Amino acid sequence: MELGSTERAVLALEQRGFPGPGAKERAIREELGLSPVRYYQLLNALLDDERALRADPVTVNRLRRVRAARRGER
Repeated sequence: MELGSTERAVLALEQRGFPGPGAKERAIREELGLSPVRYYQLLNALLDDERALRADPVTVNRLRRVRAARRGER
């Protein structure tokens, strides 16, 4: 089973750089039609999904490291 179009779009958005504060949230709303809260819920679930790891290992592993570092700070 492969990732759906929304899941692929979430990973693609994470590959991009954003110029300033609010730009990413604006892109989430305009391009994906999602609230930022829902976007981050989907993204967090994708980081635990082996299909996402197969589809984009570089992005998923980078985001897993960031998530682990943030959890370590708490």
